[in-house]
Parts: sequence; C-alpha cells; structure tokens
Amino acid sequence: MNDQANNQATKIPAGKKLSSAPHQRAKVSVQKVMAWVLIALLPATVAHVVYFGVGLLVQIVIATSAGMLFEFLCLRKRYATNTHRIKPFLSDLSVPVTAVLFALCISPIAPWYVAVVGMFFAIVVAKHLYGGLGHNIFNPAMVGFAVILISFPQSMALWLSPWGMDQASLSVTEILSWVFRGHDGATVDAVTAATPLSALQTGQQQGLAYSEVVTQKIFGDFGGLGWEWVANWLFIGGLVLLYKKIITWHVPVTLLVVTCVFSYLFYAYDSDTFMSPMQHVFSGGLMLAAFFIATDPTSGCSSMKGKLIFAAGVAILTVLIRQFGSFPDGVAFAVLLMNMAAPLIDQLTIPQAYGHKDSYENKKKGQGGE
Repeated sequence: MNDQANNQATKIPAGKKLSSAPHQRAKVSVQKVMAWVLIALLPATVAHVVYFGVGLLVQIVIATSAGMLFEFLCLRKRYATNTHRIKPFLSDLSVPVTAVLFALCISPIAPWYVAVVGMFFAIVVAKHLYGGLGHNIFNPAMVGFAVILISFPQSMALWLSPWGMDQASLSVTEILSWVFRGHDGATVDAVTAATPLSALQTGQQQGLAYSEVVTQKIFGDFGGLGWEWVANWLFIGGLVLLYKKIITWHVPVTLLVVTCVFSYLFYAYDSDTFMSPMQHVFSGGLMLAAFFIATDPTSGCSSMKGKLIFAAGVAILTVLIRQFGSFPDGVAFAVLLMNMAAPLIDQLTIPQAYGHKDSYENKKKGQGGE
C-alpha cells in the first residue's frame, strides 16, 4: 500500500500523513540519555572536588552558562521563523553534558575566559556549524579542549595540588578570585603542582628513570594521586551506562585493553623510559574517554566492527602521543583524529542491507553469475 492508502485505511485526519510501517515509539529520548550521562558523571565529579577543590564546580557553572548562551544564539539564528523549535533543543541536556566533560579536562583554576572560549568552539564551531545535534563529525567537548590546550598552555599547566600532599590549599573565595581576577604569582608554587603526565614527560626530558619520577608525592598506587580515584569513579559511572544500555561494551573494553597491551610492549622493552599500563589508565583522561567521549554515537562509529577499530585507534594514538608527542596527555587529539576516520571506517565495516543492489550482485557472483 502507498502512503495515501495507509492514511485512508487507518482513518488519519485530513491534512495529516502517516509514514510507512513499522511504527515503534522510541524507548528513550535524548534528554533521558543525557540525564543518565550526567548521573554517571556525578561520582567522579564529587571525587574531583574532594581531591582538587571546588574549582571544578566553578568551571562547570561557567562552561554551562556560556554553552547555553551560545546554544540559544545559534538556535535563534537557525530557527528565526520557527522559534517554537528552540525550546526542545535547549532542554535536551546536551549542552550541560558537553560542559561537564569539558570542565573535567581543564584546570580547576583556569581563568573564566578559558571556559568561555572552549565552549564557543565546542557549541558554535564543532556542533552548530556542522548542522547541530546529531550532525557533528567531531566530539564538541574535545574540540573545545584541544583549542584551549593549544591557545592557553600556561593556564592549563596550573593544577591545584591534590588533597593528601600536605600543601597549602585555596579557600572557595580564593578560588573564585583566581578564576575571575587572576592568581597571585607569589602563592602559585605553594598551592599548585604538575599533573602526573606532565611530571612524567618532564622527567623523561631530564633523563630521569620512570621509577625515579613516580616517587614524587603527586603519584599514588597506580596513577596520579587523586586522579586514580577519579578514574575509579568514572569506571563505575561507565558501568551504570552499560547497565542502562546507553553505551555498549565495544568501545570502553577495546580502548582499555588495547591501551594496556600496547603500552606494555613499550614498558616491557624499557621500564625506565616508558610508562606502565596502569599509569596510562589511571592518569589523565583515558577513563573519561573510554566511557564518556569515545562512545559518542554521533562522532564515533556505528557498526560493531567499526567501534572496535575506532577504540583501538584512540588507544594506540593516545599511547604514542603521550610517549613521543609534545602534549602530556593526548586523549583529545587521539579522539579527534579518529573522528576524522570514523566515516571511512563505517563505510568499510557496515554490512550492505538485504536487497541492496551491491548485495544482490555479490550474491550472484558467489553463485557463479556474472
């Protein structure tokens, strides 16, 4: 039956159109998915605040506010003659998710304009210039982070010392003052410390052995002090997303396993020069990428084989950038590079639909046809 016959058979009112079957109501909405992502990120956010202070919450507020403003302005421009379509996009929670992911990657005492610039590139450039939600080819949070990492390297290098190092700490008032008015140069060394990955890179440049570098107070049992607990809670949050079927196992499992195996090859070759697999997993943003960034269905791959290849690529590139690149971490650049490759990977791995011309011709060839 054609669409017109379908409409008549089901007594659809005049002026309405019913598309062809099947008709199945979606089980979850974008808003519910994003809400579960925020819930899964909550434990790691709390752990981050415990170890590094309330600066993260300040950055989340700034990033979310700036992101919502940019989202509204872009939607207003795109739907100037159809303003009733703006509200659903503003309430789908996609901007808060991007803001939290972005804030978890930057220094908790970064100047306020760092978050604003980062969210401008995340929302306006990476998202809306490509057509909005569901059309972006790059992960918005990683685009914003990569831009500010290159543009403001000094601000990104200042991290508060983790709780447990017996160093001076900043009060909430002092953190707000540092974020909005700038820091006092005389107290920087007393309250800040290098990130574990930065310390490892610096130690490598100075010719120090890996075993010597990890004796510093910023390192814990497996990774960076405080960072390993944030990673643990990100893992638990990721399990929640797996349980709720928001994501599948393919990307996180592959990314973590390939990271451990690939980095172990270097570590086994020279343990005084290269990081241990556990240091890769429990320092920096690898756990965040495994469950919350590389699993992005829009900028990642769609097929199961494609997800495995995509995750393996992120893992290998991250290890290579960390060991041989100029940036201490490298997760953002690894994700963005694989985002570029995702369309090609999908094209090579998504099976042809049944009845497709190419599928039919291949079947004929297999049966001895032309």
